[in-house]
Amino acid sequence: MKAIFIAYNQAYNEEIVEALETLGQRGYTKWEEIGGRGTVDGEPHLGNHAWPTQNHALFVAVEDELAPKAMALLRKLDEDNLNLGLRAYVLPIEDSL
Repeated sequence: MKAIFIAYNQAYNEEIVEALETLGQRGYTKWEEIGGRGTVDGEPHLGNHAWPTQNHALFVAVEDELAPKAMALLRKLDEDNLNLGLRAYVLPIEDSL
């Protein structure tokens, strides 16, 4: 299994979940109202007066063969909306319960 950690601008909320659902992925863990700033460019998303936008994050456990498909959909979303901000990381899951 693989884990995909996705951090994204709150404006992506429905699109991210819908993209995963098109692949048959139902389960995820979600964090809301988290701050962040990209490593290259873009505005901070800190949820304060100066930088009111916030991020959300998802942790998704998927079968190995689903990870590249999910990443392809996420890349397409990011390419279509470069100013919003989306980062995703695939990690191995060594054990689960």
